[in-house]
Amino acid sequence: MNKIFFVLSFLFFFSITNAQDTLVTVDPPKITSVKYTEKDIIIDSDTVEAKTFHTDFKKKYTSSDFVYEYKAPEKNLWDHFKEWLASILRNLFTFSNPQAALNFVSILLKVLAVLIIVFVIYLIVKAIINKEGKWIFGKDSHKKTIYYSELEKNIHLLDFKKLIQESIEKGERRIAIRYYYLWLLKVMAQNHYIEWDIEKTNSDYLYELQSPVYKEEFTYLSYLYNYIWYGEFEIDETTFKKAENRFKNSIKTFSNE
Repeated sequence: MNKIFFVLSFLFFFSITNAQDTLVTVDPPKITSVKYTEKDIIIDSDTVEAKTFHTDFKKKYTSSDFVYEYKAPEKNLWDHFKEWLASILRNLFTFSNPQAALNFVSILLKVLAVLIIVFVIYLIVKAIINKEGKWIFGKDSHKKTIYYSELEKNIHLLDFKKLIQESIEKGERRIAIRYYYLWLLKVMAQNHYIEWDIEKTNSDYLYELQSPVYKEEFTYLSYLYNYIWYGEFEIDETTFKKAENRFKNSIKTFSNE
């Protein structure tokens, strides 16, 4: 038995050794070398066009379709105020959820904002068209408008001293200043400094004056008249006295007294 095992082992090792010798002695296949010349190089003759981006190309990607990450906006003071108000209303009234209370607060604030804007517009319009404490379309205001237009048509027939005294006694200082101005125009026309015409303006009368001193005086008095009369606000006693004295002195000057 040992002899048979020895013989088989010898044959096995002999075959392995023979196989290794066979592998070592076999030469690898030879590869033929390939040489390329300049003629074998293929030149790409296609043209390449450089691509550029428009300066505003990013604007095309600003829509919500290109937003891949959504972040909740940060809350400002106004948001905190609405949440605070909504929490108070939730305690007073019954809401299905906090968001319903917040929606109610948003609607409520918008309604209040509209009411405030309407009220402010109302005050502005009232201040513009209100005259002497009455609406311009009221009866009293309508009568005054006609009355004053008749005054301008007949300034040469009016007793301005009497009209001014009556206005002062009634506390109507603005009307008194208007009478003083019309009285000044009457005196200037009577003494041929100007030619009276109801269609003329202050600038027209100023152009007719020849003396620079008279021009300067009339310019200031026209300023006083426009400021007090067309300003449509009441003047105090001190302001009225200063304007009154200036008109009295000018009337004396143009009367050649």
